[in-house]
Amino acid sequence: MQRAEISPDVSPGFRARIERLHAAVAKHGSRNTYYLTNATCTFRFTNDPDIGWVEFAVEGTVLTDETDSRTVGSDLTVKLAKETCDWLTQPAVAWLANSAQRAVEIEFDRYIAAGDLSRALARLAREQAASDAAGGFLGMNL
Repeated sequence: MQRAEISPDVSPGFRARIERLHAAVAKHGSRNTYYLTNATCTFRFTNDPDIGWVEFAVEGTVLTDETDSRTVGSDLTVKLAKETCDWLTQPAVAWLANSAQRAVEIEFDRYIAAGDLSRALARLAREQAASDAAGGFLGMNL
């Protein structure tokens, strides 16, 4: 995958997001990887909508198996964004951040199941056929 240049007139926030995306592609590649932005995970501990909840901001890469049929891991940045729990402790925040990462992975599996998995399987079959026709080599996916 060729790296796209960032326009000099983009906002600093958008530039930072593009740079994080480029870093994710450099680290994980672009095959069977998905980059999440503006994701949140909220845990509620009371029935009062104004008290007793925490919200985490989530951004990063979700990795799937070779057939894009299930999540096999993630490389996410999970940060406490908002909270209304005056009893919240730092160990609880760390545990909940880990739980948020697991929740995102589980929800991504639900996203896959709700989507059109047959299109992903057809794409993989086309790539395999092209690889076989080229003697086992297909571009950068050696």
